[in-house]
Amino acid sequence: MNRKLLIGLLGGVLISSASAYAHHSFAATYITDKEIKIEGDMVQFMFRNPHSFVHLMAPDDKGEMQRWAIEWAAAGQLSGVSRDTLKQGDHVVITGNPGRTVEDHRVRMRSIFRPKDGWKWSGDFQ
Repeated sequence: MNRKLLIGLLGGVLISSASAYAHHSFAATYITDKEIKIEGDMVQFMFRNPHSFVHLMAPDDKGEMQRWAIEWAAAGQLSGVSRDTLKQGDHVVITGNPGRTVEDHRVRMRSIFRPKDGWKWSGDFQ
């Protein structure tokens, strides 16, 4: 009985590990070898786990205003960032990896810069 329980627990751990690793497959959602820059005004900042999001109104490549969803790191990974760091209406410049589906207007954050006070963040996250 103990042996069956141990095998079951180990199997559960392996399955959990595989699904957690799969969750972090940014290459499935974003073009990781390409980088774009968008500039616009903050609509919403969602400081949360497993990933924070910045929502921005900015023009697309045709100059039409779109709501962009920028995926960022988990709240616990954003050293020096709090839920009050970014506010609605903040003008920011973001660079990141574009989403594979252009119509979704998604970006994986690589850097963010707020010109009014020089605040910036850049880095990598899993």
